[in-house]
Amino acid sequence: MSAKTLPRKFVSVDPSKCIGCGVCEYACTTEKGEGNWNPIRSRIRVVRMVPVFNFALTCRGCIDARCVKACPERAISQSEVNSLLIIDEKKCKGCDWCVQACPHGGITIHAETGKAIACNLCEGDPQCIKTCPEEALETVESDEAADKRFNNALEKLPEQADQLTAIVKKKDWKPLIASAEQRSERVAEKLDALNQRAIAKKQKKPTF
Repeated sequence: MSAKTLPRKFVSVDPSKCIGCGVCEYACTTEKGEGNWNPIRSRIRVVRMVPVFNFALTCRGCIDARCVKACPERAISQSEVNSLLIIDEKKCKGCDWCVQACPHGGITIHAETGKAIACNLCEGDPQCIKTCPEEALETVESDEAADKRFNNALEKLPEQADQLTAIVKKKDWKPLIASAEQRSERVAEKLDALNQRAIAKKQKKPTF
């Protein structure tokens, strides 16, 4: 590792905290200057499986990254800074080989440009982490660290399912409603802040 090289680092999710709200996707597209917020333009994507298990996927900056090896145009390389992907848009043909090669669902094809896109940690200040209302995201430096959080959440699933079943059978909706309202308030607060950020960025853009 050279003096300039920084450790591998990527965004990891704790599924036991993730509520599938999609605020991270909104934050990502706002930060990347996309014209409209849309999950398919985001470098981080939320996967909603069941009410008690949601998670987010993004690039892990793998060692010996399969996407780099799979690209027939040699349009993908890795930076010495955190092993982040560097995608040459001039070379990328949008063939999708990198997407198929990735074992983590961390790279995708932009819906409009047809070019590959991946997380670049917002140049050291990941907005998805800052805006997550449940603090479910953080940066880690290894697959083991990321997988441990995921596996711990999986182990909690049976207990959470039993608790939810018991609540539904009792029709004791008040705790669920109160919890949902609190989450909605946190989500609304983050979305308001992101909207203000998006408006401010648009106002700064030069007009010709």
